[in-house]
Amino acid sequence: MADIGPPIALIAVGLILWLAVSATIAGISIQTIGLILFIIGVVWLVIELAINRPRRTVGTRERVVERPVAREREREVL
Repeated sequence: MADIGPPIALIAVGLILWLAVSATIAGISIQTIGLILFIIGVVWLVIELAINRPRRTVGTRERVVERPVAREREREVL
């Protein structure tokens, strides 16, 4: 299973900072930091899901040969 917890947490923190906080620290916009964290979280989540997706397995097919058992027994009796 993909480890999707950290990217989702990063997306949540990024969205909170981007949409809910309206502060500026020393000329740095918190909304910009939130947007950057959100984008990084989305990219990280996409990479995790792409790497850990179920892969097609190449299976071998079993050949089933049906033989009429009753006819073989009839031949053995005769």
